[in-house]
Amino acid sequence: MRVAVIGGGGREHTLVWKLSKSPLVDEIYALPGNGGIEEIAECIDIKVNDIEGILKFTKDFDIVVVGPEEPLSLGIIDLIGKYRGFGPTKDAALMESSKAFAKDLMGRMNIPTAKFDVCRVKEEALLKIKGREFPLVIKASGLAAGKGVFVVENESEAKRKIEELMVERALGGAGKEIVIEDFLKGEEVSILAFTDGKHFLPLIPSQDHKRLLDNDKGPNTGGMGAYAPVPFLSDDDVESIIDRIFEPAVYGLKKEGIKYKGVLYAGLMITDNGPKVLEFNVRFGDPENQAILPLMQSDLMELILATIEERLGEMRIDFNNGYATCVVLASSGYPGKYTKGKEITGLEDVKDAVIFHAGTKRVKEKFFTNGGRVLGVTAMGDTLKDSIEKAYTEAEKINFDGVYMRRDIGRRGVME
Repeated sequence: MRVAVIGGGGREHTLVWKLSKSPLVDEIYALPGNGGIEEIAECIDIKVNDIEGILKFTKDFDIVVVGPEEPLSLGIIDLIGKYRGFGPTKDAALMESSKAFAKDLMGRMNIPTAKFDVCRVKEEALLKIKGREFPLVIKASGLAAGKGVFVVENESEAKRKIEELMVERALGGAGKEIVIEDFLKGEEVSILAFTDGKHFLPLIPSQDHKRLLDNDKGPNTGGMGAYAPVPFLSDDDVESIIDRIFEPAVYGLKKEGIKYKGVLYAGLMITDNGPKVLEFNVRFGDPENQAILPLMQSDLMELILATIEERLGEMRIDFNNGYATCVVLASSGYPGKYTKGKEITGLEDVKDAVIFHAGTKRVKEKFFTNGGRVLGVTAMGDTLKDSIEKAYTEAEKINFDGVYMRRDIGRRGVME
């Protein structure tokens, strides 16, 4: 089979790495790929939002696996065709590309989530924050690369954030509509499941670390690390989450004439009153993928085909025992401005972990930084503590000017 993977981040390197192990896969291409993917697949310099370019290049491919949310929200699956493309259609992708749409659906389907208001004009938003208990959460409704969620501590902070998003358009069109919701306390967890619109096959639960700094301080990022599985959720808990959250979401879409096929990702807060949805995403997580897929025994290509062909009911997913921890190495300045082109050294010294490239470029035999999140270092261990220690030991061997990593990835899991 000829397979194309759309994207060029750590998530896509993990997908290419896992797909390359399948006996069903003969050739893999990545569009655009990155420096690390180049070592195991052919990389073609076509941007993820160049839908015409992607369609033209992949017209003779058997399967096209879409990594990022942007091409999904642009309707790439509708154009590729339901028997060749892996991912949800443009309408189904509204679950991520419009937080307002997802929240409205959750309200209609009684899916547990924070109390919320959807605001389409500044004046409405200012009214909704009056007399509210703080902290509050303000979210840009549109796609913002994981950087559109803000916790505000008081009314003046909330007013400033509303002004930035809705008037100054700090995030462009993503902030023309916003969601204001109650702040939830608890443990955050990511649950992902394959679905063919009828059946659900969950992956092991993982925990992402979204804030830039240790102890969950600093701005939100695309994710600074993850580990899997989480020790505080049992198989029964995951089954209950599928029943109470995933099934009503997919059924709610079906009632509107929208069939959801692909991977559905629920970002949850495990509160004292049970799990509540923070957000839905319509693709594999990044960096959750880098912690989950190394533990998966099953053939990823088989699962993708079963999803596309609507026969997930006859499949199962097997995972190795043990844990995996992924530590992200980022460029200084991320998620704000950062410089590219710094030489990366020490990669060849990493022996006891898998390196997943994100923002890297390969020039001859050398690697250089080419993004905010540069690399993910994933290590496995019999215990979570083992996997964390290995991941940091190996990550310390890698260096580039301005390298930054959080030092507490997985710590909350060990404390549990």
